[in-house]
Formats: sequence, C-alpha cells, structure tokens
Amino acid sequence: MKKLLILFFLYAGDVFAQTDSLQTKQFTISGNVETESVITLDSLQQYHVKAIGDLNITDHTGKFKHRDNMVRGVLLKDILSHTKFKADSPKLLSRIYFVCTAADGYSVVYSWNELYNTAVGDHVFIITGKNKVKAADMPESIQMASTSDYKTGRRYIHNLVSIDVRQIK
Repeated sequence: MKKLLILFFLYAGDVFAQTDSLQTKQFTISGNVETESVITLDSLQQYHVKAIGDLNITDHTGKFKHRDNMVRGVLLKDILSHTKFKADSPKLLSRIYFVCTAADGYSVVYSWNELYNTAVGDHVFIITGKNKVKAADMPESIQMASTSDYKTGRRYIHNLVSIDVRQIK
C-alpha cells in the first residue's frame, strides 16, 4: 500500500507539472494599420531568410543564460514592408510604435524610428530556425530577437502571437 501511495504521488506530481503548450504557428499584425494581416510559419518562407549565426542570450543584468547556435531569421521590417500604417503624413511615422506580445503575455516595444531609422532595424528578427531545428519543430515556435541588444534576453520573445501597431498622440 505504501508503494502504491508513493507511485500515486509521483504520478500526480507529473500530471500537475504539465502545462498546455503555448506553441504558436502564426501571429497577427493589427492596430493602426490599413489592413490586418496574419503571418504564418509557412508564409515566413516567402521572405529572405538570413543566417544570423550564434547568439548568446543574457538576462537583464547581462548574465549569460544560454546560447542559440546557427540562428536563422527574417527581418521584422521585411515582414512589415507589406503593412500600410495609418499616418496622414510622413511626420506621423515618428509617432508609431510596435507592441510585440507572446502567448504568455510578455511584451516588448520597438519604435518606427528604431526599426526604420537606426541600425537596430537591421537586427530585429523573427527566428525561423536555430540549433538545427526549424521553427515549426521548436516548442517555442515563433520567436523574435533583437540581436544587437546588449542584454539580449530583454527583447527575446517566445511564441509571438501579435504585433499591435500603435501611435502616440
């Protein structure tokens, strides 16, 4: 009986430790845009995929967390190139920012100027593969990273679900 009780608690702990997968297969671009769009893992293949190389992921203090090898991805601004923003004049583009949100609610922000008017925009990627694994086969499938950030983990998103285009007043 004692062995059976121990087995029950071991099994019950295993069951309660499991969580639903948050794996995403697509994300939306919505908000201050003319037309909402949905980007799927399949549609990412139509863009130019770049070899990013190896990427050290650090926490907010700069402490090493892990390393992603052979990272490949699509520039966020390439994906956004098909998006028409609601802005009556080019001056209003400077008021636009992007809230990128993961399935668990974690969000990061980029400004229009940051993506289109600085070198940062050349280093913000939707990851299509890493560690010899394609995005569709990763448990955290749609990932986003700013590879030029000093503390890379701060804007590293797992399971991206949306990019909300907003404008400050």
